[in-house]
Amino acid sequence: MSERVDLWNNGNLVQDIFLGEIKVPVKVLRNDSFQAWYLLQPRENGNKSSKTDDLGSLRLNICYTEDCVLPSEYYTSLRNLLLKSSDVQPISASAAYILSEVCRDKYDAVLPLVRLLLHHQKLVPFVAAVAELDLRDTQEANTIFRGNSLATRCVDEMMKIVGKHYLKVTLKPVIDEICESPKPCEIDPIKLREGDNVEINMENLRYYVDKVFREIVRSSISCPTLMCDVFYSLRHLAAKRFPNDPHVQYSAVSSFVFLRFFAVAVVSPHTFHLRPHHPDAQTSRTLTLISKAIQTLGSWGSLTKSKLSSFKETFMCEFFKTFQEEKFTESVKKFLDDVSSTESKEPSGVSEPVHLKEGEMYKRAQGRTRIGKKNFKKRWFCLTSREFTYHKQQDKEPIFTIPIKNILAVEKLDESSFNKKNMFQVLHGEKPLYIQANNCVEASEWIEALCRVTRCNQKRLSFYHPCAFLNGSWLCCKATAESTEGCARCTADVPADTQIEIDGDRETERIYSLFTVNRSKLQKLEEACGSIAVYQGPRKEPDDYSNFTIEDSVATFHTLQQIIDIVEKLNESHEKYQKKRSSSAKYGSEENPIVGKVS
Repeated sequence: MSERVDLWNNGNLVQDIFLGEIKVPVKVLRNDSFQAWYLLQPRENGNKSSKTDDLGSLRLNICYTEDCVLPSEYYTSLRNLLLKSSDVQPISASAAYILSEVCRDKYDAVLPLVRLLLHHQKLVPFVAAVAELDLRDTQEANTIFRGNSLATRCVDEMMKIVGKHYLKVTLKPVIDEICESPKPCEIDPIKLREGDNVEINMENLRYYVDKVFREIVRSSISCPTLMCDVFYSLRHLAAKRFPNDPHVQYSAVSSFVFLRFFAVAVVSPHTFHLRPHHPDAQTSRTLTLISKAIQTLGSWGSLTKSKLSSFKETFMCEFFKTFQEEKFTESVKKFLDDVSSTESKEPSGVSEPVHLKEGEMYKRAQGRTRIGKKNFKKRWFCLTSREFTYHKQQDKEPIFTIPIKNILAVEKLDESSFNKKNMFQVLHGEKPLYIQANNCVEASEWIEALCRVTRCNQKRLSFYHPCAFLNGSWLCCKATAESTEGCARCTADVPADTQIEIDGDRETERIYSLFTVNRSKLQKLEEACGSIAVYQGPRKEPDDYSNFTIEDSVATFHTLQQIIDIVEKLNESHEKYQKKRSSSAKYGSEENPIVGKVS
């Protein structure tokens, strides 16, 4: 029995092109870890096969890995050790950092690590800690966060996970326009085709760049809270590292949000799910030129004459002479301020409050302690970038106003509180404001709008009560003090589209597997710590441990011992669990499959 794998090229917008196929015996996939090279074969045509000579020479690398995830309690020790990494001094002695040191490819460690820390809301302090370590080795401000370190890769992965919706609402409409109604934009004289007009092409390219740039600098209100929190940390760490450079606080953020986020999404929209397929060659070239332009515009101070002279391509230098306007650098500065500040700000270029949403809903009288239909009144609600108000009627003076900066959380309200559906609550320091929308879609839209405009508030709550306080107690947790801290973690920090499902146990299992595979490197690192003067063992030659970052041999050695001990115990647990499962499971079941050929 075998599985067939077909390889197709979907880069052709008319139809997909078959490239070749292979057949993999199912029995080889039963191994815990399987890796092998297979030569692609022509497609079978009945009993006849196409001639191999008619095909190219492509190879497909297939990696198959099976993880056995144990019950959650087995991972408690490893999970806790990883989650406290940001508190370890120095950070290079933490379990999370050691994981990145022993893995051959940092990406193998970064993916499960970021997801685990993100799931437990520990990512921001960890990124800040490893970024600070990064900055110690950065000698010049203009090279800040340009390498592929643990810090930059963690931020990259975080942006990919939580920034999907942000990219969709910001770039998808203009990317669709470029791909579906493309205009010629080639400005390289060498690549111009016969009949092309370089002046017209430059105008087309300028139109696209202006449009993409305008959408980006106006999008700060949609930037997810987590991204803003990370950018805020990076900005202040950079300013602390280079106190005499007033621009470094901006370049620290732009190096991520422009160079590693928007510019990458523009040039590869299909990888960010902005387009279903890879664009054709001409459109891909247009997107590449736009991406280059966005990178340059987003680089703080990049439009100076000295910067223009450093362009490798003369045609790009000529193109950017048309961008010598102060408004571009000011727009970038305002945008970077918005996405890396701890205070809510107006969208770029706006001095008056921006009207965001309004509509008619029902509100419950604040402070009432009993249930009653008369407590709910129909009111007209209005949300701007500065305040949230409600009125008796549209166009009337507001009855009650909540400044945006005072909103602590916006969450759904359990319908059991008042036996009403589509309710949500606005927590703002006084009595909670309970609101009933007309339907579930409207409720979600209001929650999303309120969450977006309050995402940078300094005093956002981490916990809330999902039910109301009635008749002397909270209906959810039965606590009798109205001031009792919430019993559920806040969930609406970002729009619903950006929330992701993460299996913390699976990510911890993946990290355990990485430690197991790299056990020999853990031992080498342990020996390296032991060879440093603190310990009595013979000192090793520098080459034996020069590839590892060891700032504090004692702290690193202590963490390594914990990791090795935990991994050994998990190995034993895996063996016992597998034996128990196979012995108790019915022969022929998924847990205890039949071994051998079926006649």
